Amino acid sequence: FSLSLAGFIEEPERKYCFECASEEQCQEWIEALKRASYEFMRRSLIFYRNEIQKMTGKDPLEQYGISEEARFQLGTHK
Repeated sequence: FSLSLAGFIEEPERKYCFECASEEQCQEWIEALKRASYEFMRRSLIFYRNEIQKMTGKDPLEQYGISEEARFQLGTHK
């Protein structure tokens, strides 16, 4: 499978090619890359933030002064 990245100033369209020994190994790579994405991390942060807030009654991001930032709200995309 291949992965194309756009947006780098030095190389506007960089492409990485991956080879795997099996379909299973290929799927493992794809899942690992998805879990490392910004959107996956953002959704995980929102989920755990809400879970902590349910358990404690407090917003865990409030202490960092970022509790109202739109990128950490449900239904909002950066």
